[in-house]
Amino acid sequence: MEPITLAYIGIAFILGLSCIGSAYGTSIAGNAVVGALKKNPDIFGKTIALAALPGSQGLFGFLGFFLFHSKLTPDYMSANPHFGITFCLMGISVGIVELLSSIRVGQVCANGASAMGNGHDVFSNTLILAVFPELYSIIAIAATFLVL
Repeated sequence: MEPITLAYIGIAFILGLSCIGSAYGTSIAGNAVVGALKKNPDIFGKTIALAALPGSQGLFGFLGFFLFHSKLTPDYMSANPHFGITFCLMGISVGIVELLSSIRVGQVCANGASAMGNGHDVFSNTLILAVFPELYSIIAIAATFLVL
């Protein structure tokens, strides 16, 4: 298989999996927000932030797309004969990290929204706890930057 084809497969994985994860994560948190709003409609402003937080992994996938795509030049390809497999494996691994991170962030935010619907003031705590799985998403995209 041509190196350029492998590179584009990696790009497809990083962008596709991160966007799929964001769609799942935001819908998980969004469903919990809707349920919480039935109990306490005054929390919409805070819970909308929780519902949107898992969407950041899609943005990281987009960043990965731009990082990869900027290297797909004839000069870079000729200087790095193994770039295709490297791009492919990095795209798959980062895409999986983004997918799982977004789903887990969505679950943390969903639990926070549910607790807020029950009258607990846990917005700040939820944001802090949601940042932990988000951190691994950032580390994965930073590693991609360093490899490239």
